[in-house]
Amino acid sequence: MAWTEITRPRYDRDFARYASDLTDDEWALIERLTPSAKRLGRPRKTSLREVVNALLYLASAGCAWRLLPREFPPFSTVQKYFYRWRDEGLLEIISHHLVALAREKLGRDAQPTAGVIDSQSVKTTESGGICGYDGGKKIKGRKRHIRTDTQGFILAAIVHAADIQDRDGATAVLAAARYRFPFMRHIFADGGYAGEKLRKALTKIGDWKLDIIKRTDHTKGFHVLPRRWVVERNFARLGRSRRLAKDWERTIESALAWLFIAQIRTLTRRLARP
Repeated sequence: MAWTEITRPRYDRDFARYASDLTDDEWALIERLTPSAKRLGRPRKTSLREVVNALLYLASAGCAWRLLPREFPPFSTVQKYFYRWRDEGLLEIISHHLVALAREKLGRDAQPTAGVIDSQSVKTTESGGICGYDGGKKIKGRKRHIRTDTQGFILAAIVHAADIQDRDGATAVLAAARYRFPFMRHIFADGGYAGEKLRKALTKIGDWKLDIIKRTDHTKGFHVLPRRWVVERNFARLGRSRRLAKDWERTIESALAWLFIAQIRTLTRRLARP
């Protein structure tokens, strides 16, 4: 995108304390989805907006928990909210709510009927947890398997060892949000998902139409392929969050939660932009 006098002010974040902080309009999009204070017990003293700002800072900067700046709540408090929201599925709920708003803003129905599936292999660290070796990409780590709509918004995602083939992990990621998006039956994918094995496995979880989009033998160098480019663009957006440059997490549940935090960061800015 070319930076001009018109486009630059739309993306400028110099007004915030940190570039990752939410604006008032961005916070209004997710404030009603955050849990309200309990009627019994001690009054809540921690601002949930500051907790979300801290999580967005961690996702953007890629720093460790203990390196969280002192302007935010204590890292142990932010960590407590992260694990609670991760286990309750709140981060995924907020992400899906923002996806519906973004689709409606583009003039589309909130419930998608077609999507794209793909995976990304990333390296892991000494943190431990599930790990494998992807012989095709020559990467030891994990795979992020995502299903997006035709706009590139994440609808479902799973994280598994990198040694699991795409066609084997596809069934799990398609079943992950089967009931949340009941009208989706058309899936676009690359050549790694071709074969009767996957088609037979998909018949057990619904009536799916799998459309394989391959490169032609005459294509040389980079070439934009129909439909598939939107999921590749999504992986590029995830890469803008330095926390996702590698898989730093010990558990796949935490690794998955950071994917949805990164999408919340993208969608809140998109929706609040005039």
